[in-house]
Amino acid sequence: MPGDLHGSTARFHLTVSPTDERTDEMILPCGVTDPALALAALHDLAPGDKLRVTGHLRLPRTPDELVWLAVTTLAVLQTAPLLTDPAPDATAVLERFGPYLCYFDADTSEVEVFTDAGKPVGTAPDPDKIGALLEAFEERQAAGGE
Repeated sequence: MPGDLHGSTARFHLTVSPTDERTDEMILPCGVTDPALALAALHDLAPGDKLRVTGHLRLPRTPDELVWLAVTTLAVLQTAPLLTDPAPDATAVLERFGPYLCYFDADTSEVEVFTDAGKPVGTAPDPDKIGALLEAFEERQAAGGE
């Protein structure tokens, strides 16, 4: 996002992943003050791009200040994949509807529905009937005291 009205500075969050473990990741706020670098950060980067960033780490001087990185160089190592086109050979899709998960199989019109805890709700004969299936399930849960 622009750091000022003219776009001569920029701010962004960097996800730092030192290992392949998601628990080792951290979010680092970054700032760019070089106008050319800020322009590149604002217009050329996309979420998910893999970057090599160098700069100066600013440690907090007081407990209410944040740690942040003053970026001096920025290089794109790998661009993020575009997710606008679905995979042509997709065979199944898992979608979330609130606390429910729906499994759509490309080989059939039926939709398997589960709670987010993995408890089976039932099978809808087609996607248009998911709402009725969920309503009936919630009525059974309310009547059963769960």
